[in-house]
Amino acid sequence: MQQHDNHGFAPDEFKLSKSGFDPKMPGHTTSHQNEMILRQEPRTAKKQGSGISLPYETRLEMGLQLDEHMCALTVALHQYNKHHWLTEGAESFLSLHHLLDEHREKTMKHIDEIGERVARLGVVPTAHPVTQHEISYIKHEVEGRYTMRDFIRNDLEHEIKIQGMLRKTIDRAHELKDFGTVQVLEEVLTDREDLGYHLWSVLEDDSLVRGMTHILDGKADLADNRHLNDNLIQ
Repeated sequence: MQQHDNHGFAPDEFKLSKSGFDPKMPGHTTSHQNEMILRQEPRTAKKQGSGISLPYETRLEMGLQLDEHMCALTVALHQYNKHHWLTEGAESFLSLHHLLDEHREKTMKHIDEIGERVARLGVVPTAHPVTQHEISYIKHEVEGRYTMRDFIRNDLEHEIKIQGMLRKTIDRAHELKDFGTVQVLEEVLTDREDLGYHLWSVLEDDSLVRGMTHILDGKADLADNRHLNDNLIQ
């Protein structure tokens, strides 16, 4: 039986029906309503076109899927920020601090590239931070400080999920002959695979930190890792 979130969407579904104003969504109501000139509702596509020779239906579908990727990457960025700030330990404080800096920079670059593509398709990207989390197919971890291995494992699970969902959109973009979106996402996917590989390598069992515990526990420095959920529905 397929699982659904509290909005009725399966984990591997894009939220294509979430388009236009929704009074239940954060950032969709304003006290400045009579002072602002509305030109286009959120997550909708321009009917008259955007200078790109794709049908309205294609631009809308691709724009909404891309917007969801952009939201997911924004959630990933927030989590990377937290882990970057909280690095500690002999192997983490410097090396992981710098590694997560690279992950943050790449993620900000990808958010911008995908957000630009959403706009070029004539769709309004989601910008409100709470709404971004609602739209995103990944969710931020619970608040608090945990072990560095927990932090990195959670980041890796995000990367695996993002990669799978990117491939879905790339496949669909090929079907719709939206090759501009294909080019953008293939470059993003290659980078995300590199970031995932970096995290996976960090979680390997080998370690420079040894101490004397290996003599007592008989584990020969092999770490007891918590389960990595690398089989998320995609």
